[in-house]
Amino acid sequence: MTERSVTHATFRIERTYEAATPEQVFFAFADKASKRRWFVEGEGWQIDSFEMDFRVGGIERSSFRFQGGPQVSNETVYHDIVENQRLVCAYSMTVGEDRISVSLGTIEISATEGGTKLVYTEQGAYLDGHDNVAQREAGCRELYEALAVELQRNRNAA
Repeated sequence: MTERSVTHATFRIERTYEAATPEQVFFAFADKASKRRWFVEGEGWQIDSFEMDFRVGGIERSSFRFQGGPQVSNETVYHDIVENQRLVCAYSMTVGEDRISVSLGTIEISATEGGTKLVYTEQGAYLDGHDNVAQREAGCRELYEALAVELQRNRNAA
């Protein structure tokens, strides 16, 4: 029998994107093709599915694997969207058959001199020892670095 536990934790990430406007940063979250590129694609990752309904009450679902490993699933519900300013969502993550976490994430977007500041705050419940706050924060930092690459890609394409 699996021992059950839950660890509650909060972390905050601040990241400035030079030469990007709040509209460009928001677009990278709102546009399905852009979000897929920086959020689920990457070297060594196999994408099984990616669905996105970007609206309050909308659901985003993705399933992927790293180098043939177990299926990782993310299911997100958007609870608040203020265009170019804020997103609040709740999401759960599963690896194989194990739910590893359920979290509330808040993304704040604001203009700064020469760019845009993004502040991400996560309040998480990390389940049964399958995940922890340090791993999740590191993963989120990687995602926001991938977002920087996506923003540069979009600027180069314009």
